[in-house]
Amino acid sequence: MDGIRWRIRTGAPWRDVLERYGPWGRVYDLSRRWQRKGSWAGIVTRLQAEADAKGLIASDVNVDSTVCRAHQHAAGAAKRGSPKGATWRCRHRTSGPWPRMFLGRADQ
Repeated sequence: MDGIRWRIRTGAPWRDVLERYGPWGRVYDLSRRWQRKGSWAGIVTRLQAEADAKGLIASDVNVDSTVCRAHQHAAGAAKRGSPKGATWRCRHRTSGPWPRMFLGRADQ
C-alpha cells in the first residue's frame, strides 16, 4: 500500500518505485488488481462520505478563466489570399540590418 501511495504522490514511473516497497512489478500488479476490482473507487467514496459527515467538504464552486489560449492559427501566420508578392512583415523592428524586402512587400 505504501508503495502505491508513494508512486501516486510522486508521479514517478512504476519502475522507479523504491526498493523498500518491494519489487515494482508486485506494487504495480496490486494497484491494477485493486483498480479493476473497484477497490479504489470504494475507498474514495467512503473517505468522501466520512469527510462530508464531519463537515470537511465545502461545496463552493469557483471557476477561474484567467488563462485563455489562442489557437495556433491565431499567431499571425499569413492568411490565404494575401496580396501577391507580400512577404513576412516585421512589426516590432523597422530599422536595422534587415533587408528592405523583409519589412514590406518584396517589390519595393
